[in-house]
Amino acid sequence: EFATSPLQPTGQLGKDHILHFSHPHTLAQVLLPELFTCSGCKEYGAGNRFACQQCDFQLHDFCALSPQLLKCHPLHGQHQLGLYSKPKTVKGGMLWARCDVCGKPTRGFTFRCSACNFQMHPCCAMFSSEMNFLAHPHSMTLVPAAMTLSSGGVDPAGFGFVCGECKRKRSGRVYRCTVCDYHVHAVCAKSMINGLQAYGIKALEKPSMLGAVGRLASHVFIGFIGGLIEGLGEGVGEVLVQSIGGGRGWPNRRRRTE
Repeated sequence: EFATSPLQPTGQLGKDHILHFSHPHTLAQVLLPELFTCSGCKEYGAGNRFACQQCDFQLHDFCALSPQLLKCHPLHGQHQLGLYSKPKTVKGGMLWARCDVCGKPTRGFTFRCSACNFQMHPCCAMFSSEMNFLAHPHSMTLVPAAMTLSSGGVDPAGFGFVCGECKRKRSGRVYRCTVCDYHVHAVCAKSMINGLQAYGIKALEKPSMLGAVGRLASHVFIGFIGGLIEGLGEGVGEVLVQSIGGGRGWPNRRRRTE
């Protein structure tokens, strides 16, 4: 359940069927072990979900039952948060804004504050200031945001914690054990909420839009250069294209001696 008392945003048609504002068809609650991408928040999930019987539309259970408003949420108690169906973009629409809890981009359903820039995924809204995770026997508390890595990975105070799940440091909020020195990133703990860990599915990363664009541009550039130097001769052309593609720079020229 959400950390605050939810206001039901859906039309209840029975015990396991709902009408959701984001989809014209009836959604049925089902339990399936396969990996899926939620049509609401655009993140992965497994297990419990609400699925359309007429098309491929599927929602996490927490996305399907998300309230329109969250008031006094433990992770942002100073303002109420509204549920938005479309993400906020930055950098002229080229990038999605990042979640202030897990540090990952928001691509769909998002709880957003109208008074400030705070926002979080519906899955992250399931977190509270104190949590009990199946992966660890002790209760865990949320580390203050000032003691965690920024979204850009900057750690000026040396507060970055090594996660007990992924074994590395990364941006986003962190939970700390109150008994031992165990830490877990919020983004890693999401696998314990969205069903991935329960069904033995390793947490997956959504592909980076900038990375895809960069790879495409690289292939186009290399192809262009290859065509441009076609007249220089097959051997020279192959050496030059391979050199650029491999990141070795321009081939060395041997000085002509008199």
